[in-house]
Amino acid sequence: MADSIFHYYQELPKYLRGYHKCPREEVNQLAALIYRVKFEDDKSHFQNISKVLKDLVPQDQIRNLSPDDWKRSIMSLYNKHSGKSREEAKLSFLKIIYKWPTFGSAFFEVKQTTDPNYPETLLIAINKHGVSLIDPKSKDILTTHPFTKISNWSSGNTYFHITIGNLVRGSKLLCETSLGYKMDDLLTSYISQMLTTMTKQRSSRGNSK
Repeated sequence: MADSIFHYYQELPKYLRGYHKCPREEVNQLAALIYRVKFEDDKSHFQNISKVLKDLVPQDQIRNLSPDDWKRSIMSLYNKHSGKSREEAKLSFLKIIYKWPTFGSAFFEVKQTTDPNYPETLLIAINKHGVSLIDPKSKDILTTHPFTKISNWSSGNTYFHITIGNLVRGSKLLCETSLGYKMDDLLTSYISQMLTTMTKQRSSRGNSK
């Protein structure tokens, strides 16, 4: 249970910033669950829904519906799970977003000019699957580079550079960001984790021969 509380508060801000691609019906479900976590059985905040929408719905989706339409959609789903506790609502929230490919990511908004196939402003997600490049407008994942394909990376105060494939024929992505050090740390820890796992697997295979 402690785990769910930790993950909920870790994932909620990323969700509300609009970093994930999520279908409308799930946005409504999640809004109803967040409302229950925040206010439990107190329905009074529905009267002034426009004040709390920014805490319930991803920022890039708020304008898709009028406050009254949001109120109707969220309230009908909220009423369906009356009696649900705060903890149960947190778990239900996590069960929905856990299925998304970007769940558990650290997100970074960067600028890039090296690859004309990608938008100049990119969203980079780093998670256990690798490094994903995301279109910040559509939230589509443009490509995911698994850690096994990343051959080199470096960072400074204003940049983060990453090389995919081998050093001779690989492609390089140069990003402008002030969070290069964070991206560097994350990549280093994920890759060292991967190498440790691979070494363990090799030695256990060696022992079983």
